[in-house]
Amino acid sequence: MKIILANPRGFCAGVNMAIECVEQMLKIVGSPLYVYHEIVHNRYVVERFVEQGVVFVDSIDEVPAKQTVVFSAHGVSPEVRRNAKERGCAMIDATCPLVTKVHMEAIRYAKQGYKILLVGHAGHDEVVGTFGEAPDAITIVESAEDVEKLAFTQDDRLVYLTQTTLSMDDANVIIDAIKKKYPRVKAPPSDDICYATTNRQHVVRHMAPSCDLVLVVGSKNSSNSVRLTEISENVGTRAYLVDDKTEIDHTWFEGVGTVLVTAGASAPEYLVQEIVGDLVGRYGGKVQSTDGVEEDMHFELPLSLRVLHNSETARV
Repeated sequence: MKIILANPRGFCAGVNMAIECVEQMLKIVGSPLYVYHEIVHNRYVVERFVEQGVVFVDSIDEVPAKQTVVFSAHGVSPEVRRNAKERGCAMIDATCPLVTKVHMEAIRYAKQGYKILLVGHAGHDEVVGTFGEAPDAITIVESAEDVEKLAFTQDDRLVYLTQTTLSMDDANVIIDAIKKKYPRVKAPPSDDICYATTNRQHVVRHMAPSCDLVLVVGSKNSSNSVRLTEISENVGTRAYLVDDKTEIDHTWFEGVGTVLVTAGASAPEYLVQEIVGDLVGRYGGKVQSTDGVEEDMHFELPLSLRVLHNSETARV
């Protein structure tokens, strides 16, 4: 069996930064360390941090007063920040800068009097955080059918923004519907769907048609991982989303000659390698990597963490 490794795959710059934030804070303040929502949407990453004393919470009320709290890569609403401040918490913001960009766009357009159509999945942590920046100005749009239900007029000042981890194909269907209904709608200055999401989707869209099966390594609550399976299935190739090798059903491989293995932007590489090693051990064959975009993006740790780290270093 031929095993093709997608390139790029796995951790993106935003995930790397968020994970490093938690690792550094564990060194500085120790445990328990409180993190608002899962730092990234991956079961293995979360479980590893829990073992190290990280406490993931869904409400700031669960964080004891005057403790440190880290905000996840998906971003939070101003209300969460206010609640943390009222409790006297030190706040470390591990929000991906590309998510922060969407937040800033929402704030700016709301101040300019625009009605904002936020294309994304209601209830997703990222969308909840963005919505919280301008709840009176934002309408969440999940589908082209939602667009048809919108009651805005042609005279309304409209702009659309998108969740960063959407499928480009799905987003474009909704955006096209928005543009058709509201030709004067304003687009964001640059695409909101992040570079890592785009790159990983491009590989699957290009390679899946020539494969018999696609395995996506990632957790079920990872939006960008789910989108990769959907893209493969949309081009006619069976795809399965698995957290690790134990979730693989080997009846999937009956009659399979070529399998593409990729990973969502929050999935650790060692899980990919364990799966590839297991497949080679069972089925033999060669492993080859796709040509792909070389990702060299790097995000600095948040200033609040760097200041804290420097003060701790100076004290020691």
